[in-house]
Amino acid sequence: MIKTGTETGHTRPSLHDARLMRQFAYVGGRWIAGETGETIAVRNPGDGERLGEVASLTAEQSGAAVAVAHEAFADWSLTLPQERSAILRRWFDLIVEHKEDLARLMTLEQGKPISEARGEIDYAASFAEFYAEEAKRPNIESVTSHLPDAEMEVWLEPVGVAALVTPWNFPCAMITRKAAAALAAGCTVLIHPSHETPFSGLALAELAERAGFPAGVFNVVTGDAATVVGAWTKDARVRAVSFTGSTEVGRLIYSQCAATVKRMVLELGGHAPFIVFADADLDRAVDEGIKAKFATSGQDCLGANRFYVARPLYKRFCELFAERTRALSVGVGLDDPDIGPLMNERAVAKQVSHVEDALKHGAKLLAGGERHSAGPLFFQPTVLADVPDEALIMREETFGPVAAITPFDTEDEAIARANDSEYGLVAYVHTQDARRTYRLTRALTYGMVAVNRTKVTGAPIPFGGMKQSGVGREGAALGMQAFMELKYVCRDWA
Repeated sequence: MIKTGTETGHTRPSLHDARLMRQFAYVGGRWIAGETGETIAVRNPGDGERLGEVASLTAEQSGAAVAVAHEAFADWSLTLPQERSAILRRWFDLIVEHKEDLARLMTLEQGKPISEARGEIDYAASFAEFYAEEAKRPNIESVTSHLPDAEMEVWLEPVGVAALVTPWNFPCAMITRKAAAALAAGCTVLIHPSHETPFSGLALAELAERAGFPAGVFNVVTGDAATVVGAWTKDARVRAVSFTGSTEVGRLIYSQCAATVKRMVLELGGHAPFIVFADADLDRAVDEGIKAKFATSGQDCLGANRFYVARPLYKRFCELFAERTRALSVGVGLDDPDIGPLMNERAVAKQVSHVEDALKHGAKLLAGGERHSAGPLFFQPTVLADVPDEALIMREETFGPVAAITPFDTEDEAIARANDSEYGLVAYVHTQDARRTYRLTRALTYGMVAVNRTKVTGAPIPFGGMKQSGVGREGAALGMQAFMELKYVCRDWA
């Protein structure tokens, strides 16, 4: 049963378009409340202020959303590609038009500096634009027949209802990267945003409604993750699940989907090595290292965690990196600092434990190392040197503004230490030797390798990792194909 919700008079962030601040789930073209009336409070991590609340849907309502999406799939899957493309393009235009409101809303619920939030809206919009074009491109392929009197074709068809589970650190871009691809393919979508940052996803639903997606095609289901997503993993009508989040939760979802053999796309944890060779441009390596470590206040699966620096450059790199780190500003997101708050107390506690453990193992503290006076969820940008491989920070994803630096002596050593991880999302390499670049990009067991730069992402590239950093790819044409089935047809006209 779907219970329609009525907006209440909670204090809201100041937006040019107040309708972008929605506090109910969006299912079947309607804004709905939870059957039990339960809600989840959402707070600004910068100051602890309550922004509002969102509906907490039950498992039964989550299952009802599947039924709605399944019913809508029958028509949406048969919609002409150019019609799907036009709606996606309108969605893109609306996201761009409301960029400032979307960025402000994101900063208030997630905490990231406003300039980074604006950048994320641009990034999010790029997926809607990209897949608006890709929607028109999948083609039937002809296969050269190996049988007499037989004609062969391969069809690409939408897989069905797609469940998309997104994290709090990129609350807009992770939705559009998944949803635009699935919608372009002809799937209907069920989106579960993090309960800590639901307003960004609900604002995208408001814009999707304005763009003209038919009822039931685009759905956002808020509530407890285990309750909502648990219902989807068991439901055979959900044919694909795309999840971005921790490896631990990814393993759980993976196992829960086994019984119904769903199509899976998992973008999981990272523990990126940042390798600086003796021939690297030192200033550039430091500059790119700061970007790789401290973007999104370190709360990024692409964030550099382990810095391996060739011994001839090691001392100077540490000095410059620590100097740059100490100069980073810290504050609430709307003041546009370099570093904003972390998402919750668990994240702060992890920084504390990693720093304490590294120091116990003999690391040297070059900058920061403590909670920041800006508020309970702030942590000082921190640099640790001489960090041994036994320290927790060299084994676990930190997901915060703490950098661990250690020296190396040989290329083989750097490769072996960088690869000694269950994770394999991205690796960063700084060298001016073309042959070394080739050797490293081949030898590193990572889904993405950045050479002499940090930014590598974008709508046209296949984003994803190896080992326990994920399954499948997002972005590019491959991202759309993740939501499509191959059907082989063999015809005899006789």
